[in-house]
Amino acid sequence: MREDVTDAIRAAVFEELAAVGFARMSIEGIARRAGVGKTAVYRRWKSKLALVLDLVAAVAAQGMPAPATGSLYGDVRAVLELAAYALRHPVASQVIPDLLVEAARNPEEGRFDRLGDLRIAGRLDQQQGVAAVVVREAVARGELPEGSDPDRALDLIVGPLYWRLVVVRGELPKGYLDDLAASAVAALQHPG
Repeated sequence: MREDVTDAIRAAVFEELAAVGFARMSIEGIARRAGVGKTAVYRRWKSKLALVLDLVAAVAAQGMPAPATGSLYGDVRAVLELAAYALRHPVASQVIPDLLVEAARNPEEGRFDRLGDLRIAGRLDQQQGVAAVVVREAVARGELPEGSDPDRALDLIVGPLYWRLVVVRGELPKGYLDDLAASAVAALQHPG
């Protein structure tokens, strides 16, 4: 029964986010959509920010598969394609900027290390896992030097795309992902 209530609340959060966005979302609205009392929500999460961060982590726990194209460029390009798809999703594009603002206002509740989860709409450890696989495979193929840093790879691969889609909210010109993949690979192959 408790899992059914939790699932109903999580479904209601998605509906509420899609309908009104994070800034106008309320615990009352979520409870109403879920068919539960506000106390059922507050028993599980202390605030709407904690609730949404938990929801993002739960969705991301489903994971993003590590690409296996056989080349560093192909793997980087595949990661960019998945990231672009996730960041363009209407709910993600509406909610991520609001969450960053809210986390800045409430640093003790929405620390930025937890908001790193949102870079590809996935858990940070999942992303680091994907980056680690990409780097490990590229090292094994001789495309990257031994000791290449997966965190640096993740920053170089996804950072510019995140900036363009989430911060600037710009369109991706034709060929952008191809160019970005080539630039990321060049930077990874020639560190420092």
